[in-house]
Formats: sequence, structure tokens, C-alpha cells
Amino acid sequence: MTARQPARPEPPDGQHEPPDGRGEPPDGPAERSPAPSPSPPSGEGAGGGFGGGGRQSRGIVVARVPFPVVDEISRHCPDESQPETVHIEVHLPGRVDPARLRTAFHRALARHPRILMRQAPVRWWHRRYLWQLTAAPDVDPVDFPPPGPDALARARRRALDACPPLDASPPVRLEAIEDTGGGTVLVLTIHHTALDGPSCLRVLATAAELYGGAGNPPGPAPVRATGPGTERPKADDPPGAGRRFSRPARIAADPGRAPQGGRSGNSMLLAELPIPARPPRTPGGAAPYTVNDQLLVATWLMVARWNRLHAPAGPHRTAAAPSTAPVVITMPVDDRPRGAEMPLGNGTRLVSVGFGPEERLDAGPLTADPPDPDAVARLLRRTAARTRALKAAPPGRQLGLAATVLTAPVVPVRLRAAMTRALRTAAAPWTSTTLLSNIGRIPYPLDFGDAGRPTAVWFSAPARMPRGLTVTTVSVAGRIQLALRWSPVLLDDAAGVRLGTLFRSSLAATAWTAPPAAGASR
Repeated sequence: MTARQPARPEPPDGQHEPPDGRGEPPDGPAERSPAPSPSPPSGEGAGGGFGGGGRQSRGIVVARVPFPVVDEISRHCPDESQPETVHIEVHLPGRVDPARLRTAFHRALARHPRILMRQAPVRWWHRRYLWQLTAAPDVDPVDFPPPGPDALARARRRALDACPPLDASPPVRLEAIEDTGGGTVLVLTIHHTALDGPSCLRVLATAAELYGGAGNPPGPAPVRATGPGTERPKADDPPGAGRRFSRPARIAADPGRAPQGGRSGNSMLLAELPIPARPPRTPGGAAPYTVNDQLLVATWLMVARWNRLHAPAGPHRTAAAPSTAPVVITMPVDDRPRGAEMPLGNGTRLVSVGFGPEERLDAGPLTADPPDPDAVARLLRRTAARTRALKAAPPGRQLGLAATVLTAPVVPVRLRAAMTRALRTAAAPWTSTTLLSNIGRIPYPLDFGDAGRPTAVWFSAPARMPRGLTVTTVSVAGRIQLALRWSPVLLDDAAGVRLGTLFRSSLAATAWTAPPAAGASR
């Protein structure tokens, strides 16, 4: 199944800040709290507009939490044309009861109070941003848009184009769409400055438990047997770093792409793919590589093959040839527990998987159509060694030392914001090629009782320039749910579809085939 959802601009939510007389930041004088952004005009859905609509109230502040490093960096660099939204889409086979779902979700919010957050008012002299944790939601985040053949497409468009406001608790929106086939699609939109996808999925699992009446404990984490290459990398030899001082490759823009007309937001392609076969495990051992390694290799192949097809031609080209620039893939790693005690927020850390000299030697066979199986096998083994070393290394800072220094509350936030934006612009050429976020198997049953368990789940991460492309995968019922999300500055919708086709064939190229004498693959 493949679905393409172009992004279309919608009017941004308005914002105003009438006083309510509550709160005083610990590092500044008393300040009045902003009122939440007003709801869009009624008519978008039951209750009047996504976000639940209806009467809004200001929840009592029960605690104040300084912005962590990831939240502050994101808050420093807003871009209205590229909203920082995380999109989650859960397909259920049956209909949900609106009142029960709303009640269950609100009770889930109460069980996870860290999600009931809004940004405290800030003045330029304050040394930090603060989250205000509220006793109750400021707005109802649950909405039931009117059904129709384009209801799901419209919900997806909102998920790509419109962030839930940070000045109203919670910064999450849940829309329940009646599917034309008799099921329900839950579309969650998260402001990534406040929360990540796994955090919101944890809250949804609690809501499913409260809605269906059955337990939703997380499944056990997969046990991975140790294999060769698990030694920690030397401090001066990061695994797979490629050419340390080389600028990473970029996704080549399509020279024949259609004009975008100043369109904001992202575009997205959703697809369902088979999990590629792997060699059987040896008794008491591990497979030579994981599905995550296959996804990394498929992403590398997609980028390298795309760039070879769209390489600048002629002797006077100004861009580096795709074969000489190393492909670097950023990969989020989440070490948090998945139970009810899971810390909410932006809890993943980012690691980079670099591809460099060895891949350049095999560039011809790897970018052929189809890729050479022996070259792909070599790339899989090298990638597995790199990821094993990364996992064995001690966890580092989420965004590195530079981000920690930038967010130290030494100078006012406005000065830090200006420095952060300047450094972000200067560092743009060294940003990784793309981001691959592999959620893996959904750890919760997400049993919604009479509405059933999910038949499909998609996540998508924001695709801001200069990367301009993110790849997000989830494993559900033995299938890979793929979301490609891209900036219209980089690709148009037709190019995005061709890129998705390349990923499909690249993932298929990583599948293991048993030797003739070894029997069928499993």
C-alpha cells in the first residue's frame, strides 16, 4: 500500500498574550502567562477545529521545568515554513466510540503529567526557557473531523503543516478519522520542541489500556547475542566516520522538478514493504546483521543511486561528485524503558553512521541497477560492525558538547538564540546526509478493545533543510511501514515518489538468498 500526501499551506494559528496573573520565572521578574492560541474557525471537526476546539481554560501551574538541551536548541531555531511536527498514524480495524476515546486520552494525560506542559512566558533577559506543567489541559487535544473521502488526507496535511501551539497544554493533537473501510485512523501530531514520537506512543498505549480495559504492558526488549566487532571504538577512531573533514553528501535536487510556488511544510510518502530475509542465526549466536543494518544499507543505496542518476554533468560542475562525498546517516537511539515509568520528552540521542572509503571502492557495483549482491553483502557486514561498535560505546551527550555549551544559562536566552542560529547556519554544510529513524517493533499491543489492534502504524519525523529528507520505519505484523518525508525546497512530489521506488528496490537488494545447497531462506 502506498499513499502520497503533498503538503499544502494553511493559515497559522494566531497568538496573543492577554494576562492571567499567574507565575513568576525563577530567574526573572514576575510575568504574565500567555493565553493559548485561539482555535481555528469551527467546521473542521466536532468541537470546532483541530485541537478539540471548545472553551479553553488556563490550567493551574503545578511545576516549572527548565528546557533540556534538545528542547532549547529546537526552540532557538523555529521556521514557520518547515514546522517541527512528528506525525503518528495508527490504523484500527474497528470504530472507536468518541466519548470513550476522549475520556481515555484525558485520563492517560493525567497518568503521564509530564505531557501536560506549555512554555512559560519569556523575556529577552531571562536566562532559560521554562516548561509550565499544568494540573489539567488548557485545551481539549482530541478531535473528530467530519468523515469523508478526503478526511484522512486533510488530517495528514495538518500533521505536516500545523504544529500544536507551545503556549497551550498539551502540545499534542489527536484526530480520530473514520476510515471508509469501516475502521478508524488515529492521527497524532506532536510539537517536536516538546516531545518525541516514543513519548507520545507511550501515552497512547495508556489510553488504549483505559479504553479497551485490557493491559498494555510493553513487550520484552529483544535480546541480541554478542558477535564480533562489539569492542568499544578508540576515542580517536570513531566507527565509520568516513572522511572526518569532508562535507557529507547531499540529496541531489531533481533538475526537472516542478516549481513549488513557495509551498511550506513537508510532503510525505507512506508505503508498506516486506521485511527482507536475513541469514539464519547460528546456535547460540547472532545473525551477522540486523534489520536495522539492512535499513541503513537501503538508505545508503537509495541516496547513492539517486545522486548518481542526478549528478551534475559537464567539466565545470561546482558540486562534488556524489561518489567522493561520504554519505552520513544520523540515527536516533532510545535507551529509555518502555513501561509506565518511561521519562517523557525528547529522550533520544543521535549517533552518526558514516560511509566512506570502502563504499567509494564499491560505488560502481553498489549503484548499479540492480546493485551487485556481493558488494551489498560486503556493505552489510561493514555496516553491522559499525553499528555494533556504536552500541558498545558509552552514551554521549544528546547533541554533543557544543549544544551543551550553547544552552548553559550564562547569558540571556535571546543572545543564546542568536548564537545558536548563526552556528546552525555555519554548520549546515557539515550536517548529515539524511536521518533514518527505525522505531522497530511497536512495544505495546495498543489493544483498543472492540476497535481492535493496529493493522498499520506510521511515524514521520520533520524534514528540515539542509538535510531535507527523513526516513522513518516501523515494524507491524511482519511488514515494514515506511514514511519518506521531504522538504519541497529539495524535491517535488513526483521526485519523492521516484525516491520511494528507489528505497523499495534498495531494501529488496539487502535480502539474503540461501545458497543452492543450503535450502530455502527463512
